[in-house]
Amino acid sequence: MKEFHSMLSGSHKRLKILAAVIWYIGSIILILKGTQLLLEAHAMEPDLPWIWPAVVSGFVLGAVKARFVFSRSCRRNLSRISMLESPKLWQFYSPGFFLALAVMITAGAILSRMAHGSYPFLIGVAVLDLAISSALLISSRVYWTRLADSG
Repeated sequence: MKEFHSMLSGSHKRLKILAAVIWYIGSIILILKGTQLLLEAHAMEPDLPWIWPAVVSGFVLGAVKARFVFSRSCRRNLSRISMLESPKLWQFYSPGFFLALAVMITAGAILSRMAHGSYPFLIGVAVLDLAISSALLISSRVYWTRLADSG
């Protein structure tokens, strides 16, 4: 039983690394999803020139989100993890974050389903996916700089 308990326990560093890895996985999934939506839009209307502006818009919006929202969220999460007295493996994010994540994943899936067959909607959802993906990717540097600083 003690072995099982120690398996569920985690160090502060392990939780921070796990949080960063999940952050990257979310970014990768969203960039793939956004790319898939852009390819679908291009197949529908190959002569319309909105694909590249959508990509650039997504990354620019993502950079702004990373700077003003997501980086702050990373710092708060790292501080929360550092304050845990006896960290458990599942505490790499707060319960509220897991709930918000479930809502965001559900909303993203619904938006993607609704977008099929509509060029403007596909472009819009792709921009949203790319913006969030790039915000996650850019803000993830907070995890690594703070991990390096903490030793």
